[in-house]
Amino acid sequence: PSYGLVSFIGRRKEMEDAATIAGDFLSLPCDIARHSSQDGHHSSHHFFGVYDGHGGSQVVAHFCKDRLHVALVEQIKESIALAGFASANEVTCWNTVWEKALESCFLKVDGEIDSMCLRPGNCDKCEVNTGVCCETVGSTAVVAVVSCCRIVIANCGDSRVVLCRGGRAIPLSVDHKPEKEDEMQRIEDAGGRVIFWNGYRVMGMLAMSRAIGDRYLDRFVIPNPDVKCVVRSDEDEFLVLASDGLWDVLTNEQVCEVTRMCLAGRCTSNLDALSAHTHGTETSHARVAAAYLTKLAYNRRSGDNISVLVVDLK
Repeated sequence: PSYGLVSFIGRRKEMEDAATIAGDFLSLPCDIARHSSQDGHHSSHHFFGVYDGHGGSQVVAHFCKDRLHVALVEQIKESIALAGFASANEVTCWNTVWEKALESCFLKVDGEIDSMCLRPGNCDKCEVNTGVCCETVGSTAVVAVVSCCRIVIANCGDSRVVLCRGGRAIPLSVDHKPEKEDEMQRIEDAGGRVIFWNGYRVMGMLAMSRAIGDRYLDRFVIPNPDVKCVVRSDEDEFLVLASDGLWDVLTNEQVCEVTRMCLAGRCTSNLDALSAHTHGTETSHARVAAAYLTKLAYNRRSGDNISVLVVDLK
């Protein structure tokens, strides 16, 4: 699919966001409707991810950028075997396979970051030389795997993905915020507290209740993602994955309305100021949409890094 990506430092001193686009990273049977695996049809799967780092270092977001989709391929193969199937062609319960693979993938990458940070001298790898080591850095992760038969979403943290289908904005992820009733209950059951300090924060420190990394809060801030599998529809228009630098100042509906206009060729955006941060086909309307949304969020006084990834599903 055509896509456009913009990652912009905005009003922050450091750029802590990262993003991944991995086209054709997997080829698997499609078991749905006209793409039934019974006729041997294999579908290309494309991976898109946005990671919003925090804690003063880019290491966790960039580790996720380089590693998460690779780990997912490993875990898909393992999940197929654990489900008792000899090969991908025999799988009859792909939703279960995806759910288990993505949860295992997130936990595996989180464990690898823990191991890296526990090795002596690895504070240097966190690019932090001030005594604030790996324990206090982390990242959100929102990813979408897109094929002709389904969209699979995994989310950990407060980055978000929204699907526009038939003119409607459909959120495919739920922000993991400490003030959410179920998240607050989980944190309190683990012995933690949610404290209001410039917003609701876990132990008065972190403004999200799930993340990869953040070893110093690992009893309360967990890396387990929510996973959602959605069957593709002819009405699917596009996906927007973004860090909270976008969602803090624009609603899902506003984002979808602007993106739809841009994909129809009705937006113009001066990409020169953002050219170092844009990725996509040179003439891609999706690239224009990502840039337009980024500029709109910045002009609405977003105070964070802004990363926007638009995937055209038509």
